[in-house]
Amino acid sequence: MVTIPNVLSVLRLAGVPLFLYLLLGPRADGWALVVLVAGGFSDWLDGKLARMLGQYSRLGALLDPAVDRLYILAALIALGVREVVPWWVVVVLVGRDLVLGLCLPVLRRRGYGPFVVTYAGKAATFQLLYAFPLLLVGQGSGWFAELALPFGYAFAGWGVALYLWSGLLYLTQFVLALRTPAVVAAQARDPEATTAR
Repeated sequence: MVTIPNVLSVLRLAGVPLFLYLLLGPRADGWALVVLVAGGFSDWLDGKLARMLGQYSRLGALLDPAVDRLYILAALIALGVREVVPWWVVVVLVGRDLVLGLCLPVLRRRGYGPFVVTYAGKAATFQLLYAFPLLLVGQGSGWFAELALPFGYAFAGWGVALYLWSGLLYLTQFVLALRTPAVVAAQARDPEATTAR
């Protein structure tokens, strides 16, 4: 439980409310970007350290993507409130996560763990985490802001498309799990499982 990668994930989690406060309170976009970049670097670092040190854990496997989702949610809410992105984008992306979240208890009852992460899901997360800083920089003035804004919207467009596509892939996993009898699912997870258990 207490490993270096997990400590980094917890520190990254603590940055989420700070990130949201900086965007909505004082609107200190520069400091918010620093928190976001630090979160992105620690995300890369905890994965690297987990592989180097062999410090894998179930907590880390759950915490790492959850923190990514929270950063995306915080950025979406802030950018929606500040009218940088339209609210329909916020609703669609949050709705996607809510639908998938409702699938998890059903999967657990059938003996499955959480969804197997897809490359499309990882790519979508990276696209959105690149889009948000560029969109924030684009709210400023000067040539760099003018350059950043179209790139921010391009990353956001690809990120939204991939986020929805990965959601369909996860829903496919869910449907396939529902088509597998619960006993078979339990045996796949635990080869010693029997119908009596």
